[in-house]
Amino acid sequence: MEETLARLMPPGVAPLLLFRTVARDPRLFRRMMAGGLLDKGTLSLREREREREIAIDRTCARCGSEYEWGVHIAFFGARVGFAAAEQRALRAAGADTACWSARERLIIRLVDQLHESASIDDALWGELAAEFRDEQLIELIMLAGAYHMISFLVNALRLPLEDFAARFPQ
Repeated sequence: MEETLARLMPPGVAPLLLFRTVARDPRLFRRMMAGGLLDKGTLSLREREREREIAIDRTCARCGSEYEWGVHIAFFGARVGFAAAEQRALRAAGADTACWSARERLIIRLVDQLHESASIDDALWGELAAEFRDEQLIELIMLAGAYHMISFLVNALRLPLEDFAARFPQ
């Protein structure tokens, strides 16, 4: 298990407390990792990195999961171009912040509706369907669901924040 945990992280970075905690039960750990959606996915390279990260980070922010949000911002935030404005906007109410493109605002709205109602209304679905392929929409919904579960886990276990992780903007 130690070798598996070490392979998940960049060189010189200790395995996340989340991974070490879940790895107490190898079956649960394998299941959690098998359900991961950090593979190539159906979104293009730019979308896979930035738009997928918007869906993940917005979900974690809406769930109040500073642990997971901070890990993602630390590992992926700069790579996808999240400046301080985007980091604040991920935590802000609504999707109308000027830093988002129209397509990115749709992702924010998708995550927000899923968080608030566990569904997507017909009006938003129509807007999403005009912009994303079915496979992309399914992937975005599954990302939000997966990171809802991760947020539940780290919040309920009250995992302390990783030293290197970003903190929620004030």
